[in-house]
Amino acid sequence: MNPVEEALKIKEEIIAWRRDFHMYPELKYEEERTSKIVEEHLREWGYRIKRVGTGIIADIGAGERTIALRADMDALPVQEENNVPYKSKIPGKMHACGHDAHTAMLLGAAKIIAEHSEELNGRVRLIFQPAEEGGNGALKMIEGGALDGVDAIFGFHVWMDLPSGVIGIRDGPFLAGAGIFNALIKGKGGHGASPHETIDPIPIAAETILALQTIVSRNVDPIESGVISVTSICGGTAFNVIPEEVKLKGTIRFFKPEVGELIVRRMKEIFEGVTKAHGASYELDIEELTPPTVNDKRMADFARKVADKYGLTWGEVKPTMGAEDFSFYLQKVPGVFLALGIRNEEKGIVYPHHHPKFDVDEEVLHLGTAMEVALAFEFLRE
Repeated sequence: MNPVEEALKIKEEIIAWRRDFHMYPELKYEEERTSKIVEEHLREWGYRIKRVGTGIIADIGAGERTIALRADMDALPVQEENNVPYKSKIPGKMHACGHDAHTAMLLGAAKIIAEHSEELNGRVRLIFQPAEEGGNGALKMIEGGALDGVDAIFGFHVWMDLPSGVIGIRDGPFLAGAGIFNALIKGKGGHGASPHETIDPIPIAAETILALQTIVSRNVDPIESGVISVTSICGGTAFNVIPEEVKLKGTIRFFKPEVGELIVRRMKEIFEGVTKAHGASYELDIEELTPPTVNDKRMADFARKVADKYGLTWGEVKPTMGAEDFSFYLQKVPGVFLALGIRNEEKGIVYPHHHPKFDVDEEVLHLGTAMEVALAFEFLRE
């Protein structure tokens, strides 16, 4: 059984599934239609199914070793701007990150694995996960038993920074850890013509934002990586009224936990110091969203060997400060988060993830399917 040849046979079926999912996007924990379609196919092909909310754990085969393959299913609250036959039919919702492609690729792999299940020397587990986009659906799946008995796990993400058809593999840190922060700076409101009678939270917020930028530039070792982005400022409604308070929100990113801890500590110190200096007060909530996604070196070397064996083109993929809740799986089980290049300038497929014109080069999706199948069978042969 050659996974590449088998995937090529169902190439158009994979594309059709992807287009169907794309036209009917569902946000985190709303993936009822998507998971229903996936489950119907999996049952038809002989998988043993366990439901975890809108997520699915599907097993086939038996034996001492188990490999897991994961796809995420949720979409984003984005209004699609592409003029394509498979454009989203749901206003304000779009598969702007390629999870429709991930689901279709793994569904293709599920079909091929089922057709050759008698050749399996162990168990294959498929994880169709909800709520990757800010919902930490991976944690729900883990709580539901997704990793019970699993020896290794692999996942794919379509990747705009790689040429179409190239499989991106790296060991070590791939995606950053991420946190969300919400802050409130409280002052004393008043008339815009009498600032001396107020404690104006707007310049205090401005000073705080500028001070936050010194954390990475002056506190984090220049060899390390970190990001602090204030992405929302809200304060005041009238031209002549100094408001009582200003709200800030944003994100932090890091590869090493100790860098994340440093960023959090310094943020608290800056909010405390700047507001106190001006007679104001503050509230600050920092929530860890995901830890860094760190690929296992041994599993990355294995993935490279598998790609070479079946003539699949692979290359090194650069780390990014984006985040992925696949990291939670990798904290418990060795594995690799892989990338599939989809950038095709001739087709105009150049827009970044989460952009309203994001699209994927469908002609290479079967290569992702082929790699998933190859990983499963080769791992269980070891």
